[in-house]
Amino acid sequence: MFDYTVSTEKSSEQAILSLEETLKSEGFGVLWNFDLTAKLQEKGMEFKTPYTVLEVCNPKEAQRVLSENLLVGYFLPCKIVVYQDHEGTKIGMPKPTAMIEMLQNEEIKVLAQDIEKRLISCIDKSV
Repeated sequence: MFDYTVSTEKSSEQAILSLEETLKSEGFGVLWNFDLTAKLQEKGMEFKTPYTVLEVCNPKEAQRVLSENLLVGYFLPCKIVVYQDHEGTKIGMPKPTAMIEMLQNEEIKVLAQDIEKRLISCIDKSV
């Protein structure tokens, strides 16, 4: 699968706060907290679904993968989204391994597997 997505009973705001804390424990920081709903509404678009995109990065890991192949920068920073749908709050991300697969580089794939495992752990702890 391309993505990893889970449901939570938390509100979007609670899920984001929890995510930020668990990400810190793994050395990831939130570079940008983008409220997509607010931006679309600001531009006059009819969009009411709460939808936030978090761009996250671990500098050490970014340096490691970029040192292997600069094209990895096309996939950085990692994104985690928090949104509401008819079932409740969702937290999800595109899997780093799915993205990296396009480069066909086994060394980078191993690094992506580790990063993916850690990000999934952060999401699971935030539920």
